[in-house]
Amino acid sequence: MQKSWISWALALIILINSPLVWSGSLNIVVVGLFSDQAVLTINDQQRLLKVGNTSPEGVKLISATSQSAIIEVDGVQKKYLLGSQVGGFFAPPAEQPMVSIWPNDGLYLTVGSVNGYSVDFLVDTGASVVAFNAATAKRLGLDYLNGPAVMVQTASGVEKAYQVTLDQIQIGAIKLHNINAMVLDGPQPEYALLGMTFLGQVEILRSDERMDLKKKY
Repeated sequence: MQKSWISWALALIILINSPLVWSGSLNIVVVGLFSDQAVLTINDQQRLLKVGNTSPEGVKLISATSQSAIIEVDGVQKKYLLGSQVGGFFAPPAEQPMVSIWPNDGLYLTVGSVNGYSVDFLVDTGASVVAFNAATAKRLGLDYLNGPAVMVQTASGVEKAYQVTLDQIQIGAIKLHNINAMVLDGPQPEYALLGMTFLGQVEILRSDERMDLKKKY
C-alpha cells in the first residue's frame, strides 16, 4: 500500500449519518472531510470529489478542510460545518439502496458504520466473514473476549479469533442487521474486512473498475 494512501486514510474524518440535504431530487450526505477533498454520498452513490470537481449529479466541491466544506448545487453554495445539519427533507429511494465504490491503488475501500460507529472497510469477497482487529473491536465496544474462540488461518499464520454478532452494519444507504463477524486478537487486519457475511446479502455488480453493492430485498 502506498504511503500517500495511508496518509489520506489517516487524515480522513468520518462523518457518518450527518445529512446535508437540498430540496428537490438530490440527497447529499457528507461522509468524510479532509484537505481539498470530500467523500459524499449523493442519492446513495458514493463520490470522492476534489476541489473544483463536479459529480455526475451536478454537485461541485468549492472548498474543503478537515472542519468544513463548501458545496455548490444549481449555482447555490452552502457551507457544511463539522457535525452540523442543513435541512431536514428526506425522500426514500424508489429502488433498492445501492452504493458505488471505485478502487484506490487496487483496493475497494469504503466508509461505513458498525452499531452506529464509523469504520473504514476493505471490501473483500475472499473473506468468509466480516473481520476486525482487536483495537477496532474495542473502539466499537465489542465484548469479543466473551465470544467463542476459534483458530483461523491468516496470511501471517494461524491466529486466535473470537466470534461475535453485530447488531447492524451500514454502508451508504444499505443497512443490514445481525451480522456474524470475527475479531482477531492482534493488529491485523489493518482495515476492517467487509466479508461475505455482509456481501452475501447484497448483489455485487461490476461496471469497468466500479463496484456496485445493491441490497437484494
